[in-house]
Amino acid sequence: MANYPITQRHPIKPDYKYESQEVAKFINYVMTGGRKDMAREIVYDAFDIIAEKTDEDALDVFEEALENVGPYMEVRSRRIGGATYQVPYEVDAKRRLQLSLRWLKDAAQSSQSSEGIEEALAREIIKASNEEGAAFQRKEQAHKMADANKAFAHFAR
Repeated sequence: MANYPITQRHPIKPDYKYESQEVAKFINYVMTGGRKDMAREIVYDAFDIIAEKTDEDALDVFEEALENVGPYMEVRSRRIGGATYQVPYEVDAKRRLQLSLRWLKDAAQSSQSSEGIEEALAREIIKASNEEGAAFQRKEQAHKMADANKAFAHFAR
């Protein structure tokens, strides 16, 4: 077997307006079809709307929303002895960020009606920073599932 070097992930460069890696990752989540300039415009417009509506720094509101939406526990299916159990696991920081970004984007897309995606994103981020909204409900649901299945926690490795 050949001795190949282990490749490392490319570091994500912070976005140029807010100098934040979380915002850069969120832009990548919003991007569809490789149109990063359009995704960047959508996220920045949403941040402008957040700044108007809350009279606070949009980056602070966004970081608060990420903190509120990120789950600390989740369940994973584990097959043991022919039976499948929902086993609760702790979520590490990297996955917590990944889930919170995805849930914010999905909640905004599902609640988007006649208004643009920018308005829906801004509304969902503001709701998440106030511990409400669809993305926050997903976190609560994940925690309830983990709590309901804590009897199977001993199956976790």
